[in-house]
Amino acid sequence: MILFLRALFILILASMLALTSWAGLQCSLMHIPREVLTHPWFIATLADAYWGFITFYVWVAWKENSLAARLLWFFAIVLLGNIAMSTYVLIELFRFPPSGLLRDVLVRRNPGRIGLPAAFTLLGLAVYWMA
Repeated sequence: MILFLRALFILILASMLALTSWAGLQCSLMHIPREVLTHPWFIATLADAYWGFITFYVWVAWKENSLAARLLWFFAIVLLGNIAMSTYVLIELFRFPPSGLLRDVLVRRNPGRIGLPAAFTLLGLAVYWMA
């Protein structure tokens, strides 16, 4: 199961990096047409995505023992979405051998390192600033 999940989250990360890079080269994030921004399905899809981010973040906040790591992962997830989320899951999955138990991946608590979530938060802010 761990090998399958590694492959899945590598696919998610790679596709999100490719799609966001492609979209960013097509047009600025800040130039989304008003008719798109106000379309009910755009609003519903965006709300659905962000509620999904918050749902995932609840697990991250439980796993991380440091308040600083919790806050930085929150901003990283809100700013970078599935890029930050898939990276977090991959880090967790690669801490265990392929034959390890998924239960251990899900429930193991972390000391709360802040380097990566801080870098992701800064990267997310830079992306929005450049957009």
